[in-house]
Amino acid sequence: MIRSMSLTTGRQGAFFKLAAGAVLLAAGALSIGQAQAQPQPGMAGPQHAAMHRMGPGLHGGLPMLPERMLDAVGASAEQKAKLREIFKTAGDDLRAQHESRRALHEQMMKLLAAPQVDGAAAEALRQKQLAAHDVASKRQLQAMLDAQAVLTPEQRAKLAERMAERQQRMHERMQRHEHRAPTPKG
Repeated sequence: MIRSMSLTTGRQGAFFKLAAGAVLLAAGALSIGQAQAQPQPGMAGPQHAAMHRMGPGLHGGLPMLPERMLDAVGASAEQKAKLREIFKTAGDDLRAQHESRRALHEQMMKLLAAPQVDGAAAEALRQKQLAAHDVASKRQLQAMLDAQAVLTPEQRAKLAERMAERQQRMHERMQRHEHRAPTPKG
């Protein structure tokens, strides 16, 4: 009898630890997203404004190509205007979708924080979240396809080359940052 009680208590304890871990993980992901959405120290003026033009960040935003990059590939004023309209419309659509995805996320947080977690309800909500993500992903792809149709094959090739160079610089910067020794406080 004592052995069966400790087994049941052990299972309940494991369940509560798992549930608490899931809630903490979800809360951590939410706080990371909020922290990354904050402007970085020293980012002001044009950099700060450019960040806001990019849309809702990690929540499915679609960044506009920087003006200097469009200039570098020889985009005309007409092409730039078309691209701005494509990205503005897509950004508006994605912001509207973001609100519904945020509501689904909040529902999941409440569900996981409940004393008894309904696994079937959690799975159904997860499926809704996947469907909402799929809609946003399709909208992002459509905007990118629309934008690519505005540019000539030569401009797209130059743009791809510049984007690859930019990605390489960012990767190198991240590598330097990872290898930098932490500075002692005090």
